[in-house]
Amino acid sequence: MLAGTGSDVGKSIIATGLCRIFRQDGYCPAPFKAQNMALNSYATPDGLEIGRAQAVQAEAACLPPETDMNPLLLKPNSEHTTQVVLHGKPVGNCNAYQYFRREGRDELRNEVNAAFDRLAQKFNPIVMEGAGSISEINLRDTDLVNMPMARHADADVILVADIDRGGVFASVYGSIMLQTPEDKARIKGVIINKFRGDMRLFDEGRKLMEEICGIPVLGVVPMFSDIVIEEEDSVELRQKCTSAVAGKTNVAVVLLRHISNFTDFGVLERDERVNLFYTNNTDDLQKADIIILPGTKSTLSDLYELRRNGVAQSIIRAHKDGKIILGICGGYQMLGQMVCDPNGVEGSIEQLPGLGLLPLVTTMNHEKVTRQVRFAFHKNDSWVYPECSGYEIHQGETQIIDDCTTERMQPLCLFAEGGTDGFIYNGTCMGTYIHGILDNMPFINFLLGCIDKPVESIQTEMTTEEFKNLQYDKLAEHLRKYIDMNKIYEILC
Repeated sequence: MLAGTGSDVGKSIIATGLCRIFRQDGYCPAPFKAQNMALNSYATPDGLEIGRAQAVQAEAACLPPETDMNPLLLKPNSEHTTQVVLHGKPVGNCNAYQYFRREGRDELRNEVNAAFDRLAQKFNPIVMEGAGSISEINLRDTDLVNMPMARHADADVILVADIDRGGVFASVYGSIMLQTPEDKARIKGVIINKFRGDMRLFDEGRKLMEEICGIPVLGVVPMFSDIVIEEEDSVELRQKCTSAVAGKTNVAVVLLRHISNFTDFGVLERDERVNLFYTNNTDDLQKADIIILPGTKSTLSDLYELRRNGVAQSIIRAHKDGKIILGICGGYQMLGQMVCDPNGVEGSIEQLPGLGLLPLVTTMNHEKVTRQVRFAFHKNDSWVYPECSGYEIHQGETQIIDDCTTERMQPLCLFAEGGTDGFIYNGTCMGTYIHGILDNMPFINFLLGCIDKPVESIQTEMTTEEFKNLQYDKLAEHLRKYIDMNKIYEILC
């Protein structure tokens, strides 16, 4: 198990790299995280939902993702509540107090333990990941994912600490000393992550940490910027809140409060023709050639905020000025005339007017659509590029308004198994439920070709899958250089 001194110390990325290393070394590893809290999720091949981080780790291990890798997923939404997804299916909403109370906790514990047991029968080693800090002793009795899970799995634990945020000695020492004697004995090593500068400057620090804690430091891993691994949460998005630049196609992704699945934009971020930035600044939106309304865990709450802060009016004005608008999932729902939630699926807001750019009405319902899809899209009055792929994760049914004129309104995508998705209206406004639609270069070329200036169409030298595999290999090489893998294997034996 990779446990942490805190949140965002890099447990997920190191777990991803170890999955790749074990696979390269001839083993059959699989990732496991008993409970994940994230808005970025992924649809498994059998149409269920898990955290994006475990899907990424499964890719690194060359496995299709399955729900036993992340049996419990918490997806925060508005009004201080969280959607609980168990074995890939939502089972209800609850607040933090309800979730962490002792009553009924054993039932969830049995479920995640059983998922681990099933996984361990098929794969070896299991690369387990903890959550947040292992030193939250006030939650020790109700914890499902850290040391109690390590005890169930009889797992050795490696503690990951972030030196970049400061206080690394106190965080490592405190995390170890706050454990019970039984749990403390499980901690077999420390990895210092996110180091900046000359590695030699920490030689003395490494010796001191081993001396003080009585546990070996297995590696000091430098910060990197040249390896692209999909992020688990939106912590890093604030660093991408730049603005328009001259000489490129400017794509603005609206920075929603409950933004989800922003991994949709990774390929577009790397496209040299494009300057992609995240913003909720109304002036910056006016400078963009293309505005994308992304997915959200709380469509109505974010729509209310867009109307309150003037972003909705700015998007409408940009569309009138000829800018291209694309909505994905919750963003697609917002582009319609009305979003209704009569059953309180998302919260207390029963309905809100949308941006009115597409003649559609969305009604939220309890049933959640989670599936992988293959599709063609509508271009020049014909369906093209049937090899495109993506996935759906959404609640809500979107329908065209009965009395609207559909002369300039066409379905955007055609599924390989039949049926259509989304709409494109007048060639300038389009919406889709398909996450990952922008992982397909033909669709990116189509989108960039919609703007009123010449953009060269390109063909990628490698597919998205090939690019990801290259990044996993680079990550494995990086970790091998700075982590003592011989000691890791000694611990495993």
